[in-house]
Amino acid sequence: MEQLDKQNTEKNFLSTKAAVLLLSVICCTLWGSAPTGIKLGYEYFQIDPAATMNIMLFAGMRFTLAGLMVIIYFNITNRRIQLPKKSSWKAIIPLSFSQTAIQYFFYYIGVANSTGVKSSILSGSSSVISLLMACLVFRQEKLTRNKVIGCIAGIIGIVLVNLQGNIEHFSLDMSLTGEGFVLLSSVSGAVSAVLIRKFSQDENPVMLSGWQFFTGGLMLCAAAVLCGGRLVNPCIEGFGILIHLAMVSAVAYTLRSVLLKYHNVSSVTVYNFLIPIVGVALSAMLLGEKNGINIYTIAAMIFICISIWIISFAKGGKDE
Repeated sequence: MEQLDKQNTEKNFLSTKAAVLLLSVICCTLWGSAPTGIKLGYEYFQIDPAATMNIMLFAGMRFTLAGLMVIIYFNITNRRIQLPKKSSWKAIIPLSFSQTAIQYFFYYIGVANSTGVKSSILSGSSSVISLLMACLVFRQEKLTRNKVIGCIAGIIGIVLVNLQGNIEHFSLDMSLTGEGFVLLSSVSGAVSAVLIRKFSQDENPVMLSGWQFFTGGLMLCAAAVLCGGRLVNPCIEGFGILIHLAMVSAVAYTLRSVLLKYHNVSSVTVYNFLIPIVGVALSAMLLGEKNGINIYTIAAMIFICISIWIISFAKGGKDE
């Protein structure tokens, strides 16, 4: 009876907007540190941005470790070793591809070929992409006028961040393997968000988070090793960054998965505007990319924040 009351209390809290705000702020603050952490990891391990398989190995190690962290936590809190049911793999496998293997194949290469500032702001566009996926592709919620206006504002922000002083040639500032790959990563991440919303109605979101990371991470590691990937300069500092990045994934994505069980995709991903804000600040402080903070990136952040603000009020205070 006491256990049931505890579960009901947790459910009631997680169903509130206060929970969405608090937990989303934590998630986006962690995500905002990821691009800077990845670049520092490349420096410590001496990973050449052109060495794709070395990058994939780094990514695979991160997510395998993140999966182990979540799986261990899940089993400890349940006070017993609990493996996924056979039916659960129908959810785990698609999530392993969309959330981890495919998303981070594009993300890690994209970050390596872009600045931390651009990567952070473009990653923040995932809220707009997730909303469109949830409304138009998976039909999980309605596409309202306010959401359309918000999406347009977000797209303007995406264009502005790629101007960087060359208004007449702004399209040339976006490379396929740089900003283009970061955007493709956001699309894959958006698909995973709506899949988590769907699958978590029947499966435990913490279990899904841990096993999809572990499985997807192993996929990346295996592919990288088979194709010659290796760590050039193993060092304590590098592994420290790796543990930090694994914790970012383990904590942030697990919290988001839990929120998506109780709230619409747009209600959760709307807070992603914090990702570029944190990312810009960290890139400027730790990577010395102060030249990335100019009128275009500031305007882009303003438009993205306006986009999220408009979308957050489209529901009239209630999930649609």
